[in-house]
Parts: sequence; structure tokens; C-alpha cells
Amino acid sequence: MSLEWKQAQEALRNAQQALKRDDHRAARRWAEHAAALAPEREEPWLFLAAVASPRASLAYLKRALEINPQSDYARRGMHWAIDRWRQEPTPQKSPRQIISPNISPDALTRPRPALLPWTLIMLAAVISFLAWFSTPTFSFAFGGRDAIPMAQVDVDKATRTPTHTPTFTPTPTYTPSPTPTNTPTPTNTLTPTATFTPSITPTPRPTNPPEPTKKPQTSASSSRPPGVGSDERWIDIDLSEQRLYAYKGNNAVSSFVISTGTWQYPTVTGQYRIYAKYRYSDMAGPGYYLPDVPYTMYFYKGYGIHGTYWHNNFGTPMSHGCVNMRTDDADWVFNWASVGTVVYVHQ
Repeated sequence: MSLEWKQAQEALRNAQQALKRDDHRAARRWAEHAAALAPEREEPWLFLAAVASPRASLAYLKRALEINPQSDYARRGMHWAIDRWRQEPTPQKSPRQIISPNISPDALTRPRPALLPWTLIMLAAVISFLAWFSTPTFSFAFGGRDAIPMAQVDVDKATRTPTHTPTFTPTPTYTPSPTPTNTPTPTNTLTPTATFTPSITPTPRPTNPPEPTKKPQTSASSSRPPGVGSDERWIDIDLSEQRLYAYKGNNAVSSFVISTGTWQYPTVTGQYRIYAKYRYSDMAGPGYYLPDVPYTMYFYKGYGIHGTYWHNNFGTPMSHGCVNMRTDDADWVFNWASVGTVVYVHQ
């Protein structure tokens, strides 16, 4: 056992103790530390899925399935994460409220300086000036040559001219209140100790294709299906051999090992034609969600041929009815076949 894995196991034990204390922040920190030490092991990704959001849990569990396609924990975890994802409420934006502030009309009016004090000051100055001209001192000082000289007396006259500074009332500014943020409700935590059900092969969401024309179950090598030309491409799927054959007329071009439906979810038999092709297709159904399934070719209702990234147990029935292929093999068939290519399925 490597030193990194021993340290990762210790970090996972700490994460489990944090989960028991309902301390998700510490559990996430320890699980991230374990994933950094041992990214090639599935256990750190299972713990990260247990404390992550529903969408993030799906990504972590996908990573665990890539590491170990046969992991029962990861398969059960995928069911659990999909249920959380479906139950997650859609966030709704609160309607914007416009609140008009209550501003007094007086606050928007600029105050005017009072005129009465200035009028009184000017009137007093005029009366003082007239009184000074009417005094004897004024007459002696400016009466002519015979006037008695008058002693010069300096009189300081103070000038008091007040300056009025108007005061303005500021206009209040409305500050909106912050919009409250919804706090998510915690959900049950996945503990990687449950037992899971194997095989997750999805039933996709295609449009309604034409109903198939049944053909007697004969060996593909003996004769080509009815309606197939001598130089036409067609696909033969042998359920008993768990193999897919690519034919051109009566000549086999290539063959591949596959995984078809289990006894609970058998693959349909008969003669069909490919009616839709998708380079990537999201597949979801009761209890599973598989994003970006590569090289998907539907030939009857939800039944299709496609690449498979969640298991590597080819040669054994594993699916819910689809024809699972290795991704590279599905790529070859996807580019070789076309919409309308005959698919003949038999035992």
C-alpha cells in the first residue's frame, strides 16, 4: 500500500467523522485532500459527492464510474444524486419593488434671504447721514471765510455690513434595501456503505419511429434480411453471441463485442432501420441520468446502439435494452452507417 493511499485513507476517516458531526465544510475539505493524494481511487470522489450540490454530485459520481465501472457504490450514488437533482427547486427571482421616497416639498425649496433687515439697515444709514449734515459743526466747517476755525476731531465710524450666507437643505437620497438571499435546505447525506443495483443503460427520448417489420430468426451469415440489396450496408446483432456485425451485402466487413439487455430488460428482436443519429445524447429515466452518451443511433423507439463510458463488461448482457459498445467501436459504426441502415436483431 502506497504512502499516498495511507494518507488518503486517514483523510477519508476524518471526512467520515466530520459527516457524523454534520460538519459538511470539514468533510469536504478532508475529501478534497484525499482526492488530491489518490485521484486514481474512487473512494475520495464518493465522499465528495456526498457533501456536494446535486449537479456537482453527478460529476463526482461520473468520475468514480470512469475509475471503476463496476462500482456498486457509485451506481447507487448516481440514483441518489439524480433524485436530489430532480427535487431541487427552481430558483425564482423576487419581483423588483420600486419604493417612492417621502420627500417634503420644503426640502426641495431653496430658502430666500430675508429683505426686512437689510431695509432697516439702509434706512438707518440715510437718517444718520442727514443728521450729520444738519449739525453746527458742518456749518462752521464749510460756512466761508468768516467762519470760526473748528478743531479737527477724528471720529472713527465703524461700518457693519453683515454678510448673509444662505443655508441649503440637502435632498435625501433613497438607498434600496438589499434583496434577501434564499438559504438552501440541507438534504440527506449519502454514505458510501449502501448496496447498489448493477447496470445503468438508459432509455433515451427519441421521437416515434416506424414500427419494425419482423423477420424469421436466421443466422446472419446465411442470408441478408429481406429488402437489403446485394451491395447495401446493414447491421447484424447476435444476442446469443453478444456481437455486432457490419455487413455489405453478404460480406462481413467488421465485428465487435457488445452488451445488450438483461433478462429483466431484454433487447427487442426483429428487423429495423436507424432513424436518428446523435454524436452526443443525454439519457435519463427512472433512477438514472447519463449526460453526453457518445455516438448514439436509435433504431426502434428508445432502443439504440451507442458508446458506453460507465462500464467495461462487454460480452455480458448489462443494459436496459440498448446495445452497448466500446466508445471507439461505436465511433466506427457511427461513421460507417447512416440513417436508414437496416438493423437486424436476433438470438
